[in-house]
Amino acid sequence: MTPELRDELQQRKPFGSLYQEAQLNLGRTQAVLQDAFERMLKPFEISGTQYNVLRILRGAGTNGLCRNEIRDRLVTRMPDVTRLLDRMEEAGLVARTRGVDDRRLVTTRLTERGRELVDSLDAPVEAEHRRALGHMSEQQLRALIELLTLARRAG
Repeated sequence: MTPELRDELQQRKPFGSLYQEAQLNLGRTQAVLQDAFERMLKPFEISGTQYNVLRILRGAGTNGLCRNEIRDRLVTRMPDVTRLLDRMEEAGLVARTRGVDDRRLVTTRLTERGRELVDSLDAPVEAEHRRALGHMSEQQLRALIELLTLARRAG
């Protein structure tokens, strides 16, 4: 039998409600999975959010995306995408260009270095996903995806 969240958190009293226990389980699970993912990315000197940006921009192709489009596609929302892109540009992972007709429009694209990095991460990322969730059957994974999708609908 797997340990309950109360045991993991060393909490003596029962949760206030089943809703609270479910919400805390979601948060704890996300934190555990995210911490492991960040540890896997550490040797590559990028964060999970930076990986997410690289993945998003790879999917956008040569057209790139503006800051708000990137912000809206991030798995985890963050308030200051501009500073994130500044750091990634300084690291040579992305390049930004101002629009000719509208100087307010700034398009972000992957650099060759950014493309090589995100491509090189495909296998390690897949291995981490399998390490973290490989103990679950396909049926369990599909049920988990369905339940998480259902939970997000209330958000």
